[in-house]
Amino acid sequence: MKVGFIGLGTMGSSMAYNCLQGGNEMVVHDIRRESATQHLEGGASWADSPQAVAQACDVVFTSLPGPTEIEAVALGEGGLLEGFSPGNTYFDLSTGSPTSIRRIHEVFAARGVNVLDAPVSGGPRGARSRNLAIWVGGDKALFEQYKSVLDSIGDKAYYVGPIGCGSIAKLVHNCSGYIIQCALAETFTMGVKAGVEPLALWQAVRRGAQGRRGTFEGLAEHLLPGNFDPPDFALRLARKDVDLAVGVGREFDVPMKLASLALAELTEAMNRGWGGRDSRVAMLLQEERAAVEVRVDPEELKRSMERDG
Repeated sequence: MKVGFIGLGTMGSSMAYNCLQGGNEMVVHDIRRESATQHLEGGASWADSPQAVAQACDVVFTSLPGPTEIEAVALGEGGLLEGFSPGNTYFDLSTGSPTSIRRIHEVFAARGVNVLDAPVSGGPRGARSRNLAIWVGGDKALFEQYKSVLDSIGDKAYYVGPIGCGSIAKLVHNCSGYIIQCALAETFTMGVKAGVEPLALWQAVRRGAQGRRGTFEGLAEHLLPGNFDPPDFALRLARKDVDLAVGVGREFDVPMKLASLALAELTEAMNRGWGGRDSRVAMLLQEERAAVEVRVDPEELKRSMERDG
């Protein structure tokens, strides 16, 4: 398949090279031609503009810093829109705005050109080793049609839903991770200042329940099926634990902003009379505020977990 690739930076360079090594005929472009040296030596062709890439290829991938660059490459002068023919397909691998990619999709659709958002997760090391998740939003038939190309870029290409859904999944993943990162900084500074040696603390918490399973695995036990009774760990006990931790932070002059927010949330849930329910029942408060239910049919959830092993 003749594949175009635009954006040969830290992530894009490796993804494009793996795509080339996967047996695809390639045309590449970047604002710095020297970024393409490895690809040109490997048999790729150079194009002087995004428009020229689109004119030469059936499908084009971009890996760019953000929405501003994506829109410039897609819609700007000398951009993809000026080069594509009806029936061509564009995948954006960048982490971008779902609103922006939906607008690009609408503009391209008027010209008969397909657009899918396909942000990746795995970092530079994953990009080099092809150990990448690729979350795709758009037409499912097109996802299937180009899956062999996606598989040459990453080993975990997954269809999420309509256009924009890949970007939303990526933002949920990354934002969750950075919130957790901030929380770990808070709790570990509390633990170390209160007297535990850092390595011993890290080794200890890795052996706990949270350390032994993936960040998102617990959602399948409580929030997704809406199962909070009987409790695995009661709300009143969870609130007591967080209250004790905040107290240690106060004793040793460690700011505990996130823990204090968590304590307030658990306290509000307690005041609803939920103290004997599972501690995750406090998540219902955010569902109320957002006016949305995060629910999956238990049988469908079970089948999904069995498919994933």
